[in-house]
Amino acid sequence: MGVEVTPATEEYLESIYRLERKHGVAKTGEIVDSLKVAPGTVTNTVERLEKEGLLTHEPYRGVRLTREGLELALKTLRRHRLSEKLLTDFIGIDWADAHTEACRLEHGIGDYVTDRLEKALGNPETCPHGNPIPSKSGEIEEQESTSLSEASVGQDLEIAKIEEENEEILQYLDSLGLRPGEALRVEDKAPFDGPITVTTRGRSHALGRKVASLIWVKSSTAQPER
Repeated sequence: MGVEVTPATEEYLESIYRLERKHGVAKTGEIVDSLKVAPGTVTNTVERLEKEGLLTHEPYRGVRLTREGLELALKTLRRHRLSEKLLTDFIGIDWADAHTEACRLEHGIGDYVTDRLEKALGNPETCPHGNPIPSKSGEIEEQESTSLSEASVGQDLEIAKIEEENEEILQYLDSLGLRPGEALRVEDKAPFDGPITVTTRGRSHALGRKVASLIWVKSSTAQPER
């Protein structure tokens, strides 16, 4: 492509990919919030990446990755999520801190090391937060799941993934024992966007709708501990 791929470029493409997955399009304001940079910086970088053929930008609508941009985003995401597995499973980095540390590590390894890392980790399918790891060929397979905010009262569920890998949110969920693989039951949904009450390991927790929307769940035959 003749494009110089810098760590900054990779961060932008990865962020835009995550936002596209969540909203269908990445708004420039959302990119600002995601990367914590100035609006002017985002505007200039988006213009540059569009000239390089990595994304398209429609004013007042948002940003979408091109095929080339998507390819680079998935390569970066693959290194990121494999790095998270390395940090948690081998180095003992806390589950909530792994995302931030992986953001630093992902830009320092190439394709050869990434392939070796994947093999050494036993070819994992998901990161520690339950999100799928793209394959070497750029394929990504999402397991069937839905947001906890959409679940019905009385459902027995299993946490599939935590969609937003925000350090403070991860620390909060960890303190409640809400990690991928954990069984829970929806006990109550308060009206008017009130909290959702779930039970897991004999404890009840009232979760705000915003937090619940970040927890993705799948059907489970296992009942949570009462």
